[in-house]
Amino acid sequence: MNSNLPQEYLPIIFQFALAAGFVGFTIVITHLIGPRLKSNVKESPFECGIESEGDARSPLSVRYFLIAILFVLFDVEIIFMYPWAVNFKSLGWFGFMEMLLFVTFLMAGFYYIIRKGVLNWERD
Repeated sequence: MNSNLPQEYLPIIFQFALAAGFVGFTIVITHLIGPRLKSNVKESPFECGIESEGDARSPLSVRYFLIAILFVLFDVEIIFMYPWAVNFKSLGWFGFMEMLLFVTFLMAGFYYIIRKGVLNWERD
């Protein structure tokens, strides 16, 4: 009879403790031996070589978030093609027709968002 005994979990607990100890040790050591030089230049916000302007908490356009969501949506749908490609020969014509239907729906959705002008950055 196989049962999960506590000693079977010792390697996992040991590895977790070792990883947590390494993280804690690294944080403490970098805090102790790290440089403590502060200046106005180091304290100023800096991004991509461009001086920051205005408030960092200014609202972004909803269009930005809509495009990000669409990217994730289409990216996740494309991921479903990988298992199909791996099993392409074993699925036969039925699998091919199913993927053709999937791609048709995918392209219909893509055509819809293009017709709605969601990806058009020029409009206000």
